[in-house]
Amino acid sequence: MKPIQRQAQILEYLQQHGRTTVEALIAHFNTTGTTIRKDLTRLQQEGAVIRTYGGVMLNRDEGDQPIDRKTLINTEKKKRIAARAASLISEGDSLIFDAGSTVLQMVPHLARFNNITVMTNSLSIVNELVELDNDQVILMPGGTYRSTSASFHGSLAESAFTKFSFDTLFIGADGVDMSAGVTTFNEVFAVSQAMCHAARKIVLLVDASKFGRRSPNVVCSLDAVDVLITDSDIPPDIAAQLEAKGIEVIIVADD
Repeated sequence: MKPIQRQAQILEYLQQHGRTTVEALIAHFNTTGTTIRKDLTRLQQEGAVIRTYGGVMLNRDEGDQPIDRKTLINTEKKKRIAARAASLISEGDSLIFDAGSTVLQMVPHLARFNNITVMTNSLSIVNELVELDNDQVILMPGGTYRSTSASFHGSLAESAFTKFSFDTLFIGADGVDMSAGVTTFNEVFAVSQAMCHAARKIVLLVDASKFGRRSPNVVCSLDAVDVLITDSDIPPDIAAQLEAKGIEVIIVADD
């Protein structure tokens, strides 16, 4: 197993089990203490975990994780959420895809469409879109490339979205806070705000681990969100509060 895959699985393990010991991780992953400690050191440097004497816990204010690691965390949940999101698309739609790891999982489901327009700042999404055997229009905004998220940002990217009007934005988040709204660790979040202004409908894709997290940068308020798609682990009180705000909450069942 590659280190980045194991590190993603460590984060998943901590989401499920909470605080744990280094010995438990060694046993669970059937590897050496040296390997696990190297992984934990890397995750701690990136702000993803907090290490204590003999133990480790998930940092609920975890930092900006690389996109290639994000795609390996809660992957099956993200795939189910993405599949449900794709069911909201119709032929002829104009769409914005943000650079999130859950939105990325929507791309394979676009193969059945032959008359859609997709604008995205994500290089990963564009690379997968061009592999589809269908007729589509792909737009990229340009801007400054950011390797952590494999996406383009900056004033050029932001201004590009102001020149268009789209039917739907599909967007992810690092955290969903009932008072702050949709939040992200990405410090160049203004392009996401520009996407929100350019779309008539906003669909938020988040697995349930994102609820109750408040990242530093606010992309939009929850009042701007039209539809939220998540998994069955969403706390019932959170679902009720979201629906009270007029948001359509779609809960995807486990397989």
